[in-house]
Amino acid sequence: MIIEAARLSGQNLFSPASRSVLFKSLGLTVLLLAGLWFGLGEAFSAFAMPWLENLLPGLPDWAGWAGTVAAIIAGIGLALVLALFVAPVTAAMAGLFLDDIAEVIETRDYPDETPGRAMPLMQSIRQSLGFLLVVGLGNLFALILLLVPGINIAAFFLVNGYLLGREYFEFAAMRFMSPADAKRLRSRHSTTVFFAGLIIAAFLSVPLLNLLTPMFAAGMMVHLHKMISMKAVVRSHSQGASVGNG
Repeated sequence: MIIEAARLSGQNLFSPASRSVLFKSLGLTVLLLAGLWFGLGEAFSAFAMPWLENLLPGLPDWAGWAGTVAAIIAGIGLALVLALFVAPVTAAMAGLFLDDIAEVIETRDYPDETPGRAMPLMQSIRQSLGFLLVVGLGNLFALILLLVPGINIAAFFLVNGYLLGREYFEFAAMRFMSPADAKRLRSRHSTTVFFAGLIIAAFLSVPLLNLLTPMFAAGMMVHLHKMISMKAVVRSHSQGASVGNG
């Protein structure tokens, strides 16, 4: 079920029906990451560079190389920090584009079923900001654990697998039920949702491909929610038939 949901979501990424959503999601994700890059660079220039410039005059002439080395290290550091921001930025995109992606998938792949309801704009924004905060704090915790050998990579996958799986699944479920019911449904299928989240975390870990994470994750969880719901309906009908026969 999880693999099938991931396969269907992968097919949906570049389908003609999803093209406009793809361009909007990709464009806004790149724009936000570029803004973060320049913001982090300006923060480094404002706070770290003055300290470095005050330090260098008191050092020997050869220490001028320290500025170049520091700039290279700062660039690498900014790139690493930006990589950790991909998950929170992906989280922020969830509430903005999930309904668009879900409508494409529901119309094309589930035409005989009642379509879901798009969240009101303000609720969508609140959910996205809350999602951003939770995933941001989770990745800050993962960043701290990067300093601990042996568990650093595992921390990234476990934190993002749990958080992204949980939030994207609940977003998909809330098109058909209340937030409280969506949480209960996710809780009943927590193991399935977690392993689906690990696939999203693996997708997130691939450079450049991770820019498509909002679309992939949203599509995957829309399919997974549909599969879980249909399985529950089949089980309910089977139990009803058994009671009737009894």
